[in-house]
This record gives sequence, structure tokens and C-alpha cells, in this order.
Amino acid sequence: MLNLLVFLGSARDSAPPRPVRLGLRVARQFELQLIDKGHSVELIDPLSIDLPASFKPHFAYAKGAAPAALGLLAEKIEAADGYVMVSPEYNHSMSPALAHLLNHFGSSLFSYKPSAIVTYSAGQWGGARAAIGMRTFLSELGCLPVSAMIHIPKAQEVLAESGDFGADTDAQSWQAYFGRAIAQLEWWAAAARAQREDVGLPAAAQAFRRDPSQRNAP
Repeated sequence: MLNLLVFLGSARDSAPPRPVRLGLRVARQFELQLIDKGHSVELIDPLSIDLPASFKPHFAYAKGAAPAALGLLAEKIEAADGYVMVSPEYNHSMSPALAHLLNHFGSSLFSYKPSAIVTYSAGQWGGARAAIGMRTFLSELGCLPVSAMIHIPKAQEVLAESGDFGADTDAQSWQAYFGRAIAQLEWWAAAARAQREDVGLPAAAQAFRRDPSQRNAP
């Protein structure tokens, strides 16, 4: 059993456009699939997290002084074996809500774990252009994306509001499509966890816990 977090990259809860919170359907579908495979899964919804009004990264607070919401999420990120990142596309880029949430945390919490990229849209492209930039973003965080990405065009037709497949959806074909990325995530997450438990993290891997200068060349 793996400990996995599904991050929803949407903080919008009103219309237009419609349907409202389309990404929640996508995140729920992956939560259902991962639970069905026997994993421990939690959906991280930005609307349920009380972030401070002014931006300050979790690692910039004195020890024990971070707001409770940031501290709790930091613990969950550090304890996780892998991540599913669900995002719509805004101006050919990943969701600002997802970037804003993840930017609160340093790479030391995500490092040496895999992630899977899942994008969606109400139109025909499935958010594929956002996924390209997400590869760079997630690699910098240290949770390297697996090679198989998932793009869901016209997600409102594929998935019901509950996250289940729609009545007219070829669920078997979609599950096979999702399955490739999920299988890669499972394999890499299990392998990375075994290595962390066996030998730990590299001694030369300085943690990025204070500011970017910790990564500077001499």
C-alpha cells in the first residue's frame, strides 16, 4: 500500500464557465482508482486549505511558527510516497491555484518521489499544453513526473459530477488509458520508498529549507 496525495488544481467554485469545478470530477476519479488498488489516498483541495492572505513559504517560518494549515499539509507532503497533480490549462500554462499552493513548500518535502500529471479541459485539447510546463515545475520540486501523462478533453462528458464515468463513456478504454500512468506511478513510488528505507537520502543532497541560495554554485 502506498500513501498518495491527489492535488486538485482548481479553486474556482462559481460560474461561468460551466460546469463549475470540472477538475473535482477528475480528481475524484483518480482518488477512486487509487483506493480501488488498495492505496491510502487523500484529495488535497485548495478550497479546503486556509492559506495566509500574504504569501510566505512554509520553510520561511521559524520552526513551529507556520500557520496550522501549512504545517499540516507539509507533514502530509513529507509522509507521502507519490503525488497526482490535476490541472486545467490557463493561457497554455498550469493552474495558478495549483502553482500557488505548491509554491508554499520547498523541494525537500517532495524530493525522491514520483508524480503523475493529469490535465483536463471542457474543450478538445485536454489541457495538454499545460502539462508541458508542469514537467519542469514538478522536476524542480523534486517529485519527478512519470513519462505517461493523462489528458482528458471534454471532461464533463467523460465524467459525472461524482467522479464516476458518465453513462455514455467507454469506461474500459479510459481505465486502460489511465492505467499506464498509474502503473508507472506505483512502480516508481514503491521503488523510491524501498530505496529511501534501505539507504536513506544521499548525504550530498543539501536540503532546500531556507532560501534559493542553498542551491548556488560555490
